[in-house]
Order: sequence, then structure tokens, then C-alpha cells
Amino acid sequence: MRKQNSVPLRCRSVALAMFLLAAFGCVVFHAASSAAEDLQTAYKQASSTSPAIAQARAQLDADLADKPLARSALLPHINAGASGGMNTGRVTGFGPQTISTGYHSDVFSASLTESIFNGQAFTAMKQSDSRIRASEAALAYAQQVVTLQVTQAYFGILQAEANQRVAQQQMDLLQSIDQQTRASLHVGSGDIISVQETQAQLDSAKADLIAANNAVTVAKNQLERLTHQPVDTLEDVTTLQPTGPQPDTIGPWLAAALKNQPLLRQAQATLKVSEQQVQYAKRARWPTLTLNGIGQHAAGTLIPPVAIDQIGGSLNLSIPIYEGGGTRAGIHQAEALSKASRANVANIQDQIQLDTQTAFQDLQDSVAQFQATQQAVASAKVSMEGTRKGYEIGSRSIIDLLTATTNYAAAQRNYYLALYTQLVARTQLKAAAGVLTPADIDAINTLLESSPSK
Repeated sequence: MRKQNSVPLRCRSVALAMFLLAAFGCVVFHAASSAAEDLQTAYKQASSTSPAIAQARAQLDADLADKPLARSALLPHINAGASGGMNTGRVTGFGPQTISTGYHSDVFSASLTESIFNGQAFTAMKQSDSRIRASEAALAYAQQVVTLQVTQAYFGILQAEANQRVAQQQMDLLQSIDQQTRASLHVGSGDIISVQETQAQLDSAKADLIAANNAVTVAKNQLERLTHQPVDTLEDVTTLQPTGPQPDTIGPWLAAALKNQPLLRQAQATLKVSEQQVQYAKRARWPTLTLNGIGQHAAGTLIPPVAIDQIGGSLNLSIPIYEGGGTRAGIHQAEALSKASRANVANIQDQIQLDTQTAFQDLQDSVAQFQATQQAVASAKVSMEGTRKGYEIGSRSIIDLLTATTNYAAAQRNYYLALYTQLVARTQLKAAAGVLTPADIDAINTLLESSPSK
């Protein structure tokens, strides 16, 4: 080690100048073009092209059409019919001669059926309202899921790109150190162990850079799947003041989640449908009362040709007595499905409470984590600078310098992870509580800038 410390000061200064330029230079984010995409744009693209949202909206349209369909069972049904034909007839028994002739017949009719009492039809009307509420909640849930997914994917790209820059910076630093150690070895003032250790660190940094490049590609693919648009340059965070939950107690968030979470409202509406299905099945035993009216004109008979005009009406009562056990089985099935729906609501309530508590705690922790990583980056930078100076005067080894640069890169990666986690955690808590809206996207979008620098 004493031999290493005898490297000429000028040689050290030239090599370390390259090191300092990479370590303490301003790390600039990708220069954004005029077409830089922000979070709001990505959200609009995703929401307008999302298959999940389109499916939920189509299901809502179908359930909206189900209401007039159910109502139609209680409204008048009018039918008309007509027939015409040629017939041949052969008559015997009216005399010594057999009569054989052909004749034309026509029949025109119109009928009216009006339901007076139908218990199942009234229940079907209530079910249609419950299905509409379930579909509305499903659409709101799909919109919130897409909003959260876009936010996670957007900042996932920025985090991957930040790790990519850190990996590139780390490799550049190690390359400068590698050149220095090899130069020292060449002039006889270095040692082979330092060269080998630096080379090992450099190989590891190259592997990290390859993994970081792949992570950027994967992250972009995730956002492209949501927006169905190619991802170019994204706007990034300028400055961030970390904020925790507002209000900062869990009680109001849990209450909001149990009241507003669309997934729970969908399950509750579905439970209502299943309870009404039990009522529908039981009303299969009820009598039905209908009013029927008919008008008919018939012309053309065998002997003699006559015309018949008929108008009539009837009040019809139908009382089911035995349907082969189908009514009882239908009731049992409906009751079992209702129990399953009730259990599903309880399960979703438990999951929503857990998700809300977890998201609340994550957001609280993200504030402290962000502040801690800021301090860690500053400390790692000071440590690296001190190690560099120690190496210059010979009190620290090249191994110490490699360790300090590695720690500084790790601190930077942790900082970027905490930075983007803090932003995503804000949307996760609101999504868990069921109150995530496009306004929250707008609020985060105001933190972005086309060409921020760190």
C-alpha cells in the first residue's frame, strides 16, 4: 500500500479530475422535446382507449336497456295476425250426390293482453334498478383502476430511467478509476489487486446498466399497453414537498372507503339483486291475472260461403299448483346465491379496510423515507468526497474509494425510489378509499416539467 501511495500527485489529479466531473457534475434528465408527454396526457389516452372502461360502459348500457325490458311485462301487448288460403272439400251424406268443391278462406285478427297482477314482473323492475347501480359502480371502479395504473406506470418509467442514469454514471466513475489504477500499475506505483478489484466492480456495473436498460423498456411497455400510444419523452418532477395523508388519522379514510369505494358499492348492489332474486323465485307461486281482448274477421266456408266478425274479451286467472319441483329448487338456489353475495360483501369490506390501512401507512412512511434518502444521498456524497481526498493523500485505499462510489450510487437509487413512491402513494390511498378522481391527476401533473434537472 505504501507503494501505491507514492503515485505522483499530478498523475492522481488528472485521473481524479475525470472522477469528480462524473461524480459531482449536474445530473441532467433527458432533454425534453416540445412533444414531451405529461401524466395528464397519458391518463386521457388510457381512459379513452381502455378496454376495461369500454367493457364497463357497454355493460351499463345493457343494464339501462334492461329496465324498459322489465317494464314491458306490465304494459299492454298488442298483436295482429292474418291468414289466407285455398281449400278443397268433399262432402257426402247430404243427398245422393257427393259435393266436391274448392273455396278461399281469409282470417284477420287483433289481440290485446294487459297484465293486471304479476308479482314477478314487479320484482324484475326492482332488480333492473339494482343492476344499473352495480354497473355504475363497476364503471367508476374501472376508471379508478386505470387512473392508478397509469400513475404507477408513468412514474415506473421515470424511476427506471433514473436508475439507468445512475447505472451509467456509476460505470463512468468506475471506468475512470480503472484507467487510473492501470496507469499506476503501468508506471510501477500501483498493485494488481487494485486493478482486479476495480475490474470486478466495473463488470458488475456493466451488468447493472444492462439490467437498467431492460427495465426502462419493460416500464415503457407497461405504459404503452395502457395508453395504446408509443412512449417518448416524459415530463419529470421538478421539486417535491412530501405530504402525508390529509387528514392524518385513519378513521376518516376508513369511513370514506366504506362509503365511496366503487368495488364495495358494486358488491352491495349485486347483493341487492340476489336478495330480490329470492323474492322473484318465491313469487313464482303467486297467481297472475291478465285481461285479454280479441277481434277477428273470418270469411269463406265450405257450405255456404259466410263471413264471421267476432269481438271478445276475457279476464284470465292463472294459479300455479305444481311445477315439478322447479319452484322450490329455484327458491333454494336463489337463497344460496344470496348467501354467497352477502359473504362476498363482507370479504370485500375486510379487504378494503386492509388496503386503506396499508395505503395510509405507506403514504405516511413515504414521507419519512423520502426525507431520509435525501439525507443519505448528501451523506454518501460527503463520504465519497472525503474518501477521494483521503486517497489523494494516501490515507485511504482504492478499495475504500470503490466502496464509497458504490454506496453513493445505492443512495441515489434509493432516493429516486422514495421520490416516485411518494407520488404514487398519494394516488394509492385515494384509490383505496374510492375517492381518486381526474383532479388528483391534475394536482400531480402540476409538479411536472418538460426538462427538470436534479
